[in-house]
Amino acid sequence: MKTSRIPGFYNMTVDERRKLLQDMHTFTDEETADLFSDASLPADTADKMIENVIGTFSLPLGLGLNFLINGKEYVVPMAVEEPSIVASASYIAKIVREAGGFTTEATDRVMIGQIQVVGSPDIEAAKRALLSEKEALLEDANAAYPSLVARGGGAEDLEVRLLHEGSDSRYGQMLVLHVYVNTCDAMGANIINTMVEALAPTVEDLTKGKVYLRILSNYADKCLARSRCVIPPALLETENFSGEEVRDGVVHAYEFAAMDPYRAVTHNKGIMNGIDPIVIATGNDWRAVEAGAHAYAARNGQYSSMTTWFKDGAGNLVGELELPMSVATVGGSTQVHSMSKMAHSMLDVKSAQELAQVIVSVGLAQNLGALKALVTDGIQKGHMALHSRSVAIAAGASGEMIDIIADQLIEQNEIRVGKAKELVEQNIK
Repeated sequence: MKTSRIPGFYNMTVDERRKLLQDMHTFTDEETADLFSDASLPADTADKMIENVIGTFSLPLGLGLNFLINGKEYVVPMAVEEPSIVASASYIAKIVREAGGFTTEATDRVMIGQIQVVGSPDIEAAKRALLSEKEALLEDANAAYPSLVARGGGAEDLEVRLLHEGSDSRYGQMLVLHVYVNTCDAMGANIINTMVEALAPTVEDLTKGKVYLRILSNYADKCLARSRCVIPPALLETENFSGEEVRDGVVHAYEFAAMDPYRAVTHNKGIMNGIDPIVIATGNDWRAVEAGAHAYAARNGQYSSMTTWFKDGAGNLVGELELPMSVATVGGSTQVHSMSKMAHSMLDVKSAQELAQVIVSVGLAQNLGALKALVTDGIQKGHMALHSRSVAIAAGASGEMIDIIADQLIEQNEIRVGKAKELVEQNIK
């Protein structure tokens, strides 16, 4: 039976984990070979994806476990190099699972295309002209990409924005046309760019100005995903801290990030520690997601926390995360890279909306994992214990010696490459 609750998964060997995964999923022989191969991206395929290819660069692919989202089990593939991320997300997901799991929702999949117009002799008249031709412009946009309309999407609305209106700024005034496009399960970059490029000549004619940029915006604030969890304090208790102490510490840590951009950047980086690995594993554009998320964190005029944490009337810890999430389940690299295809198969999401909701849930879990560690034993205790293996490898350890050196580093509380090299030489002798 498929479940994300797999006790002892961390202690299994790689082969044991692979066997368990095979038992949970029905993989073809080809899929199994791709999933368990150390070279899942052939050089000839890589050569068609980007320019000047000389090889490929692999990342560890781990599984985020214990996730229960809207009552559904999710095993979450995460491609990332930093230790403790997968363990932390899985640990918090187990706590949230015991509290009933994450609840999520998402808006329609509406992305934005922008057309920049400068030099209109009468910018207000240009705005009126565009709005008066709204329906014709939307029809022309949809005519540029009829296959999207056939799938139930397409250009749905438009808006005209005037920048530096009435300003003496050295930049001058300009007009920007926003075209709002439902991209269905595609990220939509190529779709939107095709549409706005098709509209450019008509826009120039209507505004009597010059069109320069016509391109999508990665600030997808009409394409949002939200996740929420409610945790009784008893589930947050540790050996040295009561659940109420942990709850209050998390709330105060959030308040710090909400007020101080210097703290917010690190706070939000921890959220993206959970988000980016899924975006990468599923073949989506993690740079676009990062850019949109950080812009959304500054939407009120100051860069602030992406998450919100507070105590409800019953004394529970409540966490919420809402972010733009321009991810896809079709198109781009999602179906080109064999491992991305496998990631989608393991997640078993039915739409881009569902994928977005899983992603923000992992981001919320990752944030709580970091905050809980910070307000209790400190971030380094668990992180450095997991990091010790990487240090051992960097010092030249291999095979069984990796764990031996890692254990010795932890025991001596000196997790650094120089010390690891000394221990490797001692063990070899």
